[in-house]
Amino acid sequence: MSARSRTDARTWMDRGTELFLGAVDRLTDEELAAPTALDGWTRRHVVAHVHGNAEALRRLLDWAATGVENRMYAGPRQRAEEIEALAALPAGELRTLVHRSARALAEDMDALPEDAWRSPVVTAQGRTVPAEEIPWMRAREVNVHAVDLGDGVAFADLPEGFNAALAAEAASRHATRGDAAALAAWLTGRSPKAPTLGPWL
Repeated sequence: MSARSRTDARTWMDRGTELFLGAVDRLTDEELAAPTALDGWTRRHVVAHVHGNAEALRRLLDWAATGVENRMYAGPRQRAEEIEALAALPAGELRTLVHRSARALAEDMDALPEDAWRSPVVTAQGRTVPAEEIPWMRAREVNVHAVDLGDGVAFADLPEGFNAALAAEAASRHATRGDAAALAAWLTGRSPKAPTLGPWL
């Protein structure tokens, strides 16, 4: 995993989970209904998504453990429909679910045999990766969405190593989408203006 290890990713995941769940617990029911900077999403949608992500990653861990294909989502509409349904639940129930799924995901990771971490699985974007990528996938979700909740967590509060790995991956992904020249000019100091990039995660 390039400059990051599975141990790094798990540490960042656990810390990000604390940040995210802490924010969820501090927000009142009314505050959870407030909009976020994510188009069309309230804080409830963010919490619903993070819960659904934990369950989806648990399916990948099951795939790695058993060798039986178990995709993150059954189809392209499942994720969106699931988020909308979960976001409509009572706030207390939503809090309980996101805590429960985070705990279950961590337990599933702890139980996965060492050799199973090398098993190939397929992400929601269709990429085939070893299961050892799963802690990093979760670390991105909980840390970035802890910021998205808008409860005082900023990227400056996240571990430096995590931010470095996230920035490198985001730059690489954007570069493959047609922004390579603009990114290269800006990152090397040859252009004073950062390129306008769409959302990535």
